[in-house]
Amino acid sequence: MPIDITNENFKNEVEQSNLPVVLDIYAVWCGPCKQMEPIVEQLEKELGSKYKFAKLNVDQSRELAIKYGVTSIPTFLFIKSGNVVHKETGYMNKEDLRAKIENSLGK
Repeated sequence: MPIDITNENFKNEVEQSNLPVVLDIYAVWCGPCKQMEPIVEQLEKELGSKYKFAKLNVDQSRELAIKYGVTSIPTFLFIKSGNVVHKETGYMNKEDLRAKIENSLGK
């Protein structure tokens, strides 16, 4: 299960993470976000030793969403050493998301 990110734990869990982070920015009312949830969970099971998977509720952490220029959801931020190295928006199938993760954060 991806870690729930809040304003309070963002620095420790994301910016200071020893692993590259896949941050899923979502909302509970968002249909495509709900479709992505099982895909993200599957990838976490397969890739969780190499990457940290986390999720951020846009309605509960508006400031962080604004800080990272999130204008639509779902948005995925790929973060390495505290820096966003790539950003993707919208629904993706499992293979596409896996490729984006590995291409952005390294295999």
